[in-house]
Amino acid sequence: MSVCILGSINQDVIWRVAALPRPGETITTRDMKLLPGGKGANQAIAAARMGAATHIIGAVGDDAYGVGLSGYLAESGVDVRHVARIAGVPTGAAYIPIDDSGENLIIVVPGANARVTGDDVTDAKIGEARIVLCQLEMPIPAIAAFFERVGRLGGTRILNAAPALPEGKALFEASDMLVFNQTELASYLGLDGEPRTAEEAAVARRLLSRPGQSAVVTLGAAGAALVTASDVEFAPSFLVPVVDTTGAGDCFCGALAALLDEGVAPGQALRLANAAAALCVGREGAGPAMPSRAEVEAFLARPS
Repeated sequence: MSVCILGSINQDVIWRVAALPRPGETITTRDMKLLPGGKGANQAIAAARMGAATHIIGAVGDDAYGVGLSGYLAESGVDVRHVARIAGVPTGAAYIPIDDSGENLIIVVPGANARVTGDDVTDAKIGEARIVLCQLEMPIPAIAAFFERVGRLGGTRILNAAPALPEGKALFEASDMLVFNQTELASYLGLDGEPRTAEEAAVARRLLSRPGQSAVVTLGAAGAALVTASDVEFAPSFLVPVVDTTGAGDCFCGALAALLDEGVAPGQALRLANAAAALCVGREGAGPAMPSRAEVEAFLARPS
């Protein structure tokens, strides 16, 4: 089987700063790096490195960034045959200051990602994928068309509902699994505060609309919870030094998709995905920080 991802492909421009800027403040960066990124690309790399046959549907511009990112994805084991190159349009980009604690802000320029339409999503491109994954850095109509086709083909549709967009809620009913972090879940439900425990994460049931749906809520340093209509299953996280949190959520989602494709039980998949994300935050960048399956298994086998 395989994993198919409809997702964004961005050039990350990363600045290292002592503290994140306040409104109106000018600060100086100590360092700047250009690294591969984009939620779709990050998740595809994470899935491929966890061992899934992975392909991505997306678009880049006809610029140097597009050439470099397509090459990096291919080198990371991702099938890029369905990544279009669009003339006269820049490749998507994300501008990311990261402070000394590892926290970040992200400003995304969609570029070529915004040109993907429902016509770009065909049965042939989806192929034999059993698990598909999407995020909200792509046009909503394209995601809707993608999920409609996958539903007819019998695949499992995972929606990482990030970034939190009000219009993204229109896709929830067509999703088989929804993935939120604490902030996103609070935003979609209009909560006064973010859920911090598995019990509090159960409020995600309010976003499930049909039998068989589930929601995964990542709870930062606490871990992750799988919420169904009748149960909540919790997997604690791992305590590790934090270098950069930029790609952690994408790492978790890509790893989760790969593990579910493999047939790993959801509870165990959460544990392994947590381990992958723990390794990711100990490294700089997004795409380059995604760990291999061997690294995840070695991490879990270490003495406690």
